[in-house]
Amino acid sequence: MARAVASGGALSGLAGCTAPGNEALREGGGGREEEGRGGAGPVTLTVLTHYANEPLKSALQGAVDAWNAGAGMGVGVGPGAGGARADADADAETARRRIQVRTTAVAFPDLLTTYMVRQAAGQEPDILHPYCLWTGQLVRAGVLRPAPPEVARQIRRNYSAAAVAGASVDGTLYGYPTEVQTYCLYYNKRLLHAAGIAGPPRTCEELEDAAYRTARRDRHGNTLVQGFGLSRSDDSTVVGQTLALLAARGGRFLTPDGRRTALGSPAGRAVLDLEHRLIERGAADPGVSLFKAFPAGQVAMAINAGWWTASLRNVMGASYREVGVAPVPGRTADDRGTLATGFLMGVNARSKHPQEAWEFLRWLNAAKVPANGSKAGGAVGKPVHGAGRSWQGRSLVTRMSALQVSVGSMTGRADDMRTLLLELAGATSVDPNLRPFLDALHYAAAEPNGPRAQQAKTLLRKNIEEVWTGRTPVDAALRTLSRQVDQELSRPY
Repeated sequence: MARAVASGGALSGLAGCTAPGNEALREGGGGREEEGRGGAGPVTLTVLTHYANEPLKSALQGAVDAWNAGAGMGVGVGPGAGGARADADADAETARRRIQVRTTAVAFPDLLTTYMVRQAAGQEPDILHPYCLWTGQLVRAGVLRPAPPEVARQIRRNYSAAAVAGASVDGTLYGYPTEVQTYCLYYNKRLLHAAGIAGPPRTCEELEDAAYRTARRDRHGNTLVQGFGLSRSDDSTVVGQTLALLAARGGRFLTPDGRRTALGSPAGRAVLDLEHRLIERGAADPGVSLFKAFPAGQVAMAINAGWWTASLRNVMGASYREVGVAPVPGRTADDRGTLATGFLMGVNARSKHPQEAWEFLRWLNAAKVPANGSKAGGAVGKPVHGAGRSWQGRSLVTRMSALQVSVGSMTGRADDMRTLLLELAGATSVDPNLRPFLDALHYAAAEPNGPRAQQAKTLLRKNIEEVWTGRTPVDAALRTLSRQVDQELSRPY
């Protein structure tokens, strides 16, 4: 079993369970809800997450501590929040005394294995926080419970299409999307200006031209500046940057039904050809660490997800002002497309307390509280009844959205993100470079998440790197990839 490290952090700002909508919650999720309601004794919910490191660890632990201490009781704003307030508050107070939360965190590379091993050993957590890529695998293995009808309606109404797709399998939702990562183009303003380039590239042709113009080598041929950075650090960076370029050109990795590869399209061939040319002509070097070279001002452009903004701010200090973010260039300046990845929080199919678990998750992800800048702690206050997007002149957001923005990330709730990143930006230190990632929520495509999605992604990375290293021509790599992925996807689970 993968090593599990006790940590605070699996849920943000928990404080106060909900009563309205309980009937709807009992309609879905299958036959153990009454078991969860079966006694007046205390209930301890267990959560297994990957939030083992700072700053998420502390942010989430503070929220869980607030829940366990009973801070900020009430139902909150949102669907189902408008019923009998006195009854709701009484039920919330009862829930505060009955429901406690205990979290455990493991490193992300160990997360999927830990879920599967603990499930097999009968040590399963009540609440899971998986990578959306694994949703199909966890559903097929009987680990995740479908979201109750009312929860599913809330999610479809309030989250971006990509966030909903990532948390769904065959049209059924299995949890609340938490952080959502969209991919954009990072660029170094100083390096582009020095090459006589006024702004970020808007088309694939402009991207390639800018990469050649900004690349520099010394007289011995050693790389001084990469025009475009390609990272080989892990599956997510290798595959993410390629699929973002692919989506911007109108392509996709798999067919819409997820049963066959579609990378052999003209768009797929064009993207791999572009990456190969950039390497061959000296504008990109996958052998150099992108995560060291870009902060050092040695890479002009790179494609990555929104989480990188916080890391770059911390590493670069004052030099971060040189960093800009723009949409991933497409075939024309008006084309928009990119990749969205993310995580969800759902309830274990074997949980003995599913209704309490969904109450807890609804409080975290759906009930709204007055925003306090972008600080997660500002969303651990008492929820407000019967309001819309504001209350007494104060903007309202969910606790999860406030928490994610406080650590430089986002959720798939576009209304919350507009509030936290745009409306409150003048009163907070929110990074303006996050806005392109927010805009991308409206057009990003979700990462495929079928039962063998992880295996398909691993095969994709292997064949991309075959092209990058020059061991395999683009056409041959595409043929090999299609054969391998199609065979993997056709295997019985």
